[in-house]
Amino acid sequence: MQLRVRTEQQTPEWKARYAVRSGVESMVNEFAHGHGMRRCRYRGQGKAHIQHVLTAIAVNIEHLSGLQPTEEPPIPRRPTAFQGYLDQREIPRLKSWRTLGS
Repeated sequence: MQLRVRTEQQTPEWKARYAVRSGVESMVNEFAHGHGMRRCRYRGQGKAHIQHVLTAIAVNIEHLSGLQPTEEPPIPRRPTAFQGYLDQREIPRLKSWRTLGS
């Protein structure tokens, strides 16, 4: 059993899955230990949920502020099937941040 598992751990597929997991685990660890999420400040599930959501937003902003700005504009997304349907029938659709002004 152990030999089979160790052999599987050498495959590129396993290493790719583990790389994703290790990234997620580090974020969970930071959230739990670095921001004190093991204990809630508020009583009640609703208030605890709000505390967790706001803390997660703060952590995401903190991580985004550390990223280097890119000089290239982002690649626009391909239209969704629904947007393609509207375009095919020449029905105007709202411009949104998802279409990057197209």
